[in-house]
Amino acid sequence: MSPAPVRPALTEFVLKVHSRCDLACDHCYVYEHADQSWRRRPVRMTPEVLVAAAGRIAEHAATHRLPSVSVILHGGEPLLLGPARMRRALTDLRRVIGPVTRLRIGMQTNGVLLSERFGDLLAEFDVSVGVSLDGGRAANDLHRRFRNGDSSYDRVLRALALLRRPAYRRLWSGLLCTVDVRNDPVEVYESLLAQDPPRIDLLLPHANWDAPPPRSGRGSTAYGGWLRAVYDRWRADGRPVPIRLYDSLLSTARGGPSGTEVLGLDPVDLAVIETDGEWEQADSLKTAYHGAPATGMTVFSHSADHVAASPHLARRRAGRAGLGAECRRCPVIDQCGGGLFAHRYGAGHFDHPSVYCADLKELIAHVNENPPTPAPTRLDAGLPDDLIDRMAASTGDRVAIGQLVDAQTAIVRALLRGVAEGLPSGGAGADGWAALAELDRRAPGSVARVTAHPYVRVWAVDCLAGAAGGNRHGASYLCAIAAAAAIDADVPVHLPVPVRAGRLHLPTVGTVLLPEVGDGTAEVHVERGSLSVTAGDVTVAVRTGVAGDAPRWQPTRALETQDVTVLLEDGDPYRECHRLPPSGRLDDGDAARWGATFAAAWEIITDEVPGRAEELRAGLRALVPLRRSGTGASEASTARQAFGGVAATETDAGSLAVLLVHEFQHSKMNALLDIFDLVDGGRPTSVTVGWRPDPRPAEAVLHGIYAHAAVADIWRIRADRQVDGARAAYRRYRDWTAEAIGALDRTDALTPAGSRLLRQIAHSVAGWPS
Repeated sequence: MSPAPVRPALTEFVLKVHSRCDLACDHCYVYEHADQSWRRRPVRMTPEVLVAAAGRIAEHAATHRLPSVSVILHGGEPLLLGPARMRRALTDLRRVIGPVTRLRIGMQTNGVLLSERFGDLLAEFDVSVGVSLDGGRAANDLHRRFRNGDSSYDRVLRALALLRRPAYRRLWSGLLCTVDVRNDPVEVYESLLAQDPPRIDLLLPHANWDAPPPRSGRGSTAYGGWLRAVYDRWRADGRPVPIRLYDSLLSTARGGPSGTEVLGLDPVDLAVIETDGEWEQADSLKTAYHGAPATGMTVFSHSADHVAASPHLARRRAGRAGLGAECRRCPVIDQCGGGLFAHRYGAGHFDHPSVYCADLKELIAHVNENPPTPAPTRLDAGLPDDLIDRMAASTGDRVAIGQLVDAQTAIVRALLRGVAEGLPSGGAGADGWAALAELDRRAPGSVARVTAHPYVRVWAVDCLAGAAGGNRHGASYLCAIAAAAAIDADVPVHLPVPVRAGRLHLPTVGTVLLPEVGDGTAEVHVERGSLSVTAGDVTVAVRTGVAGDAPRWQPTRALETQDVTVLLEDGDPYRECHRLPPSGRLDDGDAARWGATFAAAWEIITDEVPGRAEELRAGLRALVPLRRSGTGASEASTARQAFGGVAATETDAGSLAVLLVHEFQHSKMNALLDIFDLVDGGRPTSVTVGWRPDPRPAEAVLHGIYAHAAVADIWRIRADRQVDGARAAYRRYRDWTAEAIGALDRTDALTPAGSRLLRQIAHSVAGWPS
């Protein structure tokens, strides 16, 4: 069955908030190349245009259910907008897009105007900042000068010094360097590295066959040789900083994504919005001919869907099929991808290879023949230096949770790849993996939502550990995951899905009851808006968008409020990972009662600890109802491998609010432990704490401190509001936390990262009243 076409989605939007610049760089593609449309555009984007643009982005994200979008503030020079106008722009972007999807805001700047005032503003709105720098003073001054000829170098270095400060370091996304082959490659590399950047981008100067790049008498592969020299030094240094160009080539050599439109065959998912609200294609096309990036659309007349589906973007999204014949025959096409689309232009068309074709071939061959020594996996790579500090914030930090979510996404994807490796071709698991990979290409948001479900990771860990039998599935469960993603994306698929103990479960979607099958397989057909499951003579047809149980269909329900949705997970077989027994399928009355209690608890959390509500909104995925024990006491649990999953017995709204905050702290700690070594495994230690009669290992004590500090904070707020019993509860949790901090600190059982986290928590607790 051939799947129906999926509407293309855009995930990155470049906003030209200011169309003039305070520098006069002679290699600038906006002002110095063929397209001169900047001359007719307004100097700056008005609030009306920005709000309309934000509305189109939010509309697009909602239509495609995108888990996140990126908005890049660009120019010209975006800082020329000034602090007041910048604040209004950032406020409007967060206000319009934030309620719909996770919004990442970035900025590319020359750095000249960056100041503490701007730094504080960008920190307030969590704006990442990329800075352009072409090397040391001599290299940078070749192009990046003021209009009067003065050097910009010292001003840029002051900006980079500002970004290295602890208060702003997390904002810095990296350096962008445009290559000039007249500069010594190793000197440029060392100059960039000396600024201690989190990432380096090396950009080939924009050129095409009608306007070839200068080669300074160094031969037909001058740029390839220059980039080889930097690669060799970077490789010899042990890859001390990510360099996007080389990381892309190493990824595509293994069959992975390129992560950039400069190389590889990844589909383009970017659009530009100019100061007057016109939709355009990538800026680099300004180097081809006047009007090359134009689409003829504006944010007032056309949606982002119109832009994404336009013929202007179709070829750039077509992968191999969109390349000329010479490129399609090339042995390195999967890594090169024809190079940047704009660099293929000449004689009125884009069917040429890149004007840098020979350079790229030379570089790709060299990288493939000289791979770097595998570096140890660092799950904290790319994360900000102050993540641990932010995770200890007593007010909560939604941005830090977003970074944890990104890290968890990478872990789950690696686990899924681990399951897929070595699968025999033609088997159910291989079919599921192939379907999931295709869906990830065509509907990545749907795959992201399904694989973010806490119990997908639990299955993957189980599977890699060789666990099977009972309700446990092997690699064929990949078919269930793919089918669930297809339902989310509304894309037809046909897959053999495993049945265990008479239950066919599709994570995040629901369970089909097939008692006749026992343990076996059923054929799943996903069509638009419907699901058909066939096993022998039995066929179950389901309309997936319709609520309510059919005799054989148990859909996964959701707990919904105005601003958060969490799955009420009473069907996933892997929810049994919690140390307490889960309930069975809830009847409609029980589910409705859970919904009402959750809504009331959410209102309490939002009122008492709004920062924690922001964290939960970003990371909580599922709530598992537990069976009540014989004592009747409220109980709750998290599981090591199930980030974003919380299990709890039914209770009142006030208690549930505390349980959700408490248990999500444990979930956050588990995610931190995936990334950082917080406890020194070579120093086994037991500590007696107030909340348990038995001595506890250091990791469990750190877990408890982290969770109990958050609970103490809730009771502190309730005590300030004079809630009955709150002051006694606050003192109990505060004393437990403070005593445990002191006891753990005296053990020398923590790593430097663990000690840093403990110090930050201790600092917060020390400021609380007695």
